Amino acid sequence: MAKNPFACGECHQILPDDIDQCSRHPSAPVSSDWTGYVVVMDPSRSEIAARLNIEVPGSYALKVNIR
Repeated sequence: MAKNPFACGECHQILPDDIDQCSRHPSAPVSSDWTGYVVVMDPSRSEIAARLNIEVPGSYALKVNIR
């Protein structure tokens, strides 16, 4: 069974496997309890990126549950 990767609690970026700290928000909590998945390739041309305040291309979770 595959393990869910971590997502940053601040920017919601899905982190690469075996990474448990966001490089942009090192003090933000991370969680493997997240839902939804969106890939943003060109934030400047994406309405979804604008609504989610995404400025950097990448994979993002729509909701991250931090406990």
